[in-house]
Amino acid sequence: MFKTLQNAFKIKDIRQKLIYTFLMLIVIRLGSQLPIPGVNRTFFASWLAAQTGDAFNLLDAFTGGSLASMSIFALGINPYITSSIIIQLLTIAIPQLEEMQKDGEEGRKKIQNITRYVTVALALIEGTAMTIGFGGQGLLENPTWYNMTVVVIALTAGSAFLMWIGERITQNGVGNGISIVLLINIVSRMPDDFVSLYNSFMAGKSVAMAVLAAVIILLVILVTVVFVIVLQDGERRIPVQYSKKLQGRKVLGGQSTHIPMKVNTAGVIPVIFASSLMSLPGIIAAFLGKGNGDGIGSKIITGLSSSSWCDPDNPIYSLGLLLYILLVVFFAYFYTSITFNPLEIADNMKKQGGFIPGIRPGRPTSDYLAKILNYIIFVGAIGLIIVCVIPIFFNGVFGASVSFGGTSIIIVVGVVLETIKQIESQMAVRYYKGFLND
Repeated sequence: MFKTLQNAFKIKDIRQKLIYTFLMLIVIRLGSQLPIPGVNRTFFASWLAAQTGDAFNLLDAFTGGSLASMSIFALGINPYITSSIIIQLLTIAIPQLEEMQKDGEEGRKKIQNITRYVTVALALIEGTAMTIGFGGQGLLENPTWYNMTVVVIALTAGSAFLMWIGERITQNGVGNGISIVLLINIVSRMPDDFVSLYNSFMAGKSVAMAVLAAVIILLVILVTVVFVIVLQDGERRIPVQYSKKLQGRKVLGGQSTHIPMKVNTAGVIPVIFASSLMSLPGIIAAFLGKGNGDGIGSKIITGLSSSSWCDPDNPIYSLGLLLYILLVVFFAYFYTSITFNPLEIADNMKKQGGFIPGIRPGRPTSDYLAKILNYIIFVGAIGLIIVCVIPIFFNGVFGASVSFGGTSIIIVVGVVLETIKQIESQMAVRYYKGFLND
């Protein structure tokens, strides 16, 4: 990775893109420190610390701590991510959106514009709900309608500005801009997490115990990262052979290729969906000031929080972990089923004269791809579960509470790998052009 970056800085075009991306990241971190006028910046930090569950921890990690400090980027890039997922799901249900997606570049531009509008609408709704819900509880120093309007506008504008920065990075920088914004926010929280781990397991201990704890922590992180890399890069290659065609005196086709089917076909989406669904009751209870009692409802909400799982003193709450695992598997199959269509792929192969060796074209090919896909989805879902359960296990058993859970690690490693691949691709294209010009 470092060798790739070193070689990339030797190329002027790529060096300018890297510098542009770095400058945009500085703007993001500076904006994360800008306060919203008329807001008590310590309110959310105290409120989050008082919560027994972890419903808002992932959201705060995605905003890079901006939610806790109530900066103008408090909503983060989350409205855009939610908007993108909604539009992607609606593309399957609404024929007009499906036609746009098939219209090539013009159709994608229209979908992108719709995604932007939905992002602003979601940011406006979330900002309004946050301001009205917490304005009278201490969030606003003076909860008047004018101050509420200012806060809502600031939150919406901050989220829209982050979306604009992400698109500019995609256009003028390196990597996917939205993913880069999410990456820098998650990474910015990691130093505080390492300080927390140091205070919990090394501070005040003997040298030998401190060193042993440090080695175990680094080993767990390293094994998790390596496992995520294998999970992200793993794929099943289905061989495809194209028949030869005679046009005039030329023989066309006849080449061999393959269909790459990634092991982690759905990426981090199943984990985000499952975490969001499990956190929803806790978020509603927190808004209503409930969930801290001794009733059955409070116990159910506690059992749905990952901070209560794998606790040796309260093993009954680990039933929530079983529900979480089932949801991850379900959403892995659900999301892949709407983004990968074996029947469409089989039909396209048949039209182009392609076939899988040993499999008849048409319906048998579709059934074969579906069978392989179901197996791969299950393997990928198990991999996602392992990555997510490792931090939960150490949190429950040893109290190693950190913000970079399995979801964050998958996002960070995935974005870094994808960005490095894009840099290498741009370098290869540049060298290839130079060879042709010579």
